[in-house]
Amino acid sequence: MTVSDLAALPDFRPRFRSGVFELPVHHMRGGTSTGLVLWERYCPQSTGLREELLRHLQGVPLAGRHPGNRQITGLGRGPATSNKVFFADVEQGASGPRLVSTLAQLANEHGDIDWSVNCGNMSASLLLWALDTGLVQSSEIEIRNTNTGVLTTSRMTQRPDGTFVTAEIPGVDGAFPSVDLFLHDPVGSKTGKLLPTGAAEDVVGGLRVSCVDVAVPMVIAAAADFGKTAHESIRELEADTAFMATLREVWIEAGLRMKLKRRDGQPMTREEVARSETIPKVCIVGAPQHGGTLSVRYFTPQTAHASMAVSGACCLAAAAMVPGSVAHRIAQGLPAGTPEFSEVEVGVENPAGTLQATVVARLAAGELQVRSAAYRRSTQILLRGHVPLYRASAALVDDLRRLTDR
Repeated sequence: MTVSDLAALPDFRPRFRSGVFELPVHHMRGGTSTGLVLWERYCPQSTGLREELLRHLQGVPLAGRHPGNRQITGLGRGPATSNKVFFADVEQGASGPRLVSTLAQLANEHGDIDWSVNCGNMSASLLLWALDTGLVQSSEIEIRNTNTGVLTTSRMTQRPDGTFVTAEIPGVDGAFPSVDLFLHDPVGSKTGKLLPTGAAEDVVGGLRVSCVDVAVPMVIAAAADFGKTAHESIRELEADTAFMATLREVWIEAGLRMKLKRRDGQPMTREEVARSETIPKVCIVGAPQHGGTLSVRYFTPQTAHASMAVSGACCLAAAAMVPGSVAHRIAQGLPAGTPEFSEVEVGVENPAGTLQATVVARLAAGELQVRSAAYRRSTQILLRGHVPLYRASAALVDDLRRLTDR
């Protein structure tokens, strides 16, 4: 099926109904995140109109801040893990067709949109979306993410009857279509460096942390330095206001030391790091209790994560292999690094269970080199259909009409 053929399918085209413009969407779950996947062909190219569209779809404020907003006018669900939207399309890669994706991260109480990071969990939904729409026919395809430039290979397995092989993962009840995602050259996703500060360990506010950038920039702290174990419930941690305030100061300062940048390439200010919904991620780590490599409590960073983001798991797994890092000192059962690339599996214990991440790496002259990192997720289509844009501006409607008529 060609793109032009697909564009003619009435179920997948935008439409006017009762005088209101309606956009086709897939509401999906990828891993432990939920959100929307949109075909970029039918979405505005200008940032202003694109962001207006996102606010309508997710039910966030069109302007200003609305504390306690419940997103009852849209499809968002409150926490950052359920406020994600992917724009996706197909392009020609070096070895054939590949998906290209752009992630928008929203928050429930304001309309600011973060375009700076990818989401490993929601990325698990992209191949199923592309197969469901008919944009691709292969059950293995490369995905290029425009937010980070990271290339991922997504692989699903279909049985002869067309059904997918399933998997169960921590944080999701039951077995659903299984997706294996391989991150290629994941080091330095935002900073260009494995260790953005140049050190395996830093001291921030008297606390030991490691700043590592593999798939996502993350601040890794020893739970014991906060008087914690990394076995506490999320509710218990969030209720400890002194801990949360200290952790916040640590990741803000560490984020500045990492020299994180905005999308336009300019350094993030303290205020921008402080209000960021996406970078840097932060976690506290402690000894494992259930046969894993280490235990973690992960923050996105403004809110605690009920399980563990897969990009964060890949970063933490790599960090555990960096000699002298906070994670390396705490990790249990990891083999010694070798001068040859080899696969090392790291079990990341989190509130929902143990997430397995595999790192392909080697130690060269005492420094870790990471070639790839892989993780397994499951995915599902929650709903496919059209969303009416009741309050869309005239400019947005005109732009969408133009895209529909071309």
